[in-house]
Amino acid sequence: MAGDLPPYYFRVRDNGAFVFRVDTENRQRRIEMDQIAVVNINNGQIKPHGDRALTQEDLAAIQDWMAERVRTLAARDLDDIFRAVDYLNQTTHWAQARATEEQLELVTDALLLAMHDLRTVLVRKKADRMLAARGITND
Repeated sequence: MAGDLPPYYFRVRDNGAFVFRVDTENRQRRIEMDQIAVVNINNGQIKPHGDRALTQEDLAAIQDWMAERVRTLAARDLDDIFRAVDYLNQTTHWAQARATEEQLELVTDALLLAMHDLRTVLVRKKADRMLAARGITND
């Protein structure tokens, strides 16, 4: 099993990861993880851990991971939005078919404000895209 492990392990955190080099080639045949860097995907920073010098192989692996992580997070964001659309549809059905007057009283204002805010942003962004497609800037 130890031979199947990848050479690097990325401990994910909110805005990046701690990067470890995985070592299984030691006398005790234990898995050792040596932290080599901290990465921030928001600003693209790769900081060597302590006084480490990162090799080109290290940097390439980290940059590959960062690019894949950005793609993964973007896909998750989009999936979350499509789930929100589904949830809005389910909420509409609930409000129409099953909600009691008391339940509607509890949620109506919050839902209306959130939907108004969302609609305002979506309409503005849609108008900006339409104007940009026509070569008009909206200052």
